[in-house]
Amino acid sequence: MTPPAARSGTGARAELFFEDLVPGLTVDLGVVTVDGDEMVAFARRFDPQWYHVDPELAGASRHGGLIASGFYTVSLFMRAYVDHLLSRAAADASPGLEELRWLAPVRAGDRLAVRVDVMGARPSTARPGLGTASLTGTMLRLGADDRPEQEVLRTRFRGWFALRPPSPETEGSDTDPSGTQPPA
Repeated sequence: MTPPAARSGTGARAELFFEDLVPGLTVDLGVVTVDGDEMVAFARRFDPQWYHVDPELAGASRHGGLIASGFYTVSLFMRAYVDHLLSRAAADASPGLEELRWLAPVRAGDRLAVRVDVMGARPSTARPGLGTASLTGTMLRLGADDRPEQEVLRTRFRGWFALRPPSPETEGSDTDPSGTQPPA
């Protein structure tokens, strides 16, 4: 019986596997622009603190105006991660988040460059057939010249990714991994 094709985090056929996520790899996840209406709607629903939802109070405060909920900001990161990496990778689930830092306020109209860096990778001892990648995600505010001005978010987390399935040429063959035939 042939195992089903490995699926990406969005259900499409996977093209990236654990073996592709080598330490030192940086994956550009694009640039997101913060939509002010969406930012406030998110805060009204999930984080209705005054500096996220009340323009008058926020404007008269040390914040100088509305700032995004940190959870909205990390949601923007997650969407970019899904769209640009998990949609292509044989992603399973995440065994955990180790760090989440909001380093600077995010505001409507900000343009944020998003990336993931692979910090480490090892086969999973808990989940056969998977590898664990240690990842750092960052978001950087871009200036008018499209150059990074300030890091606004940093997160460290782990993800499980499927090992690359055996190729049809080696599947079911009588050769050992060294390529030699077993004795007759």
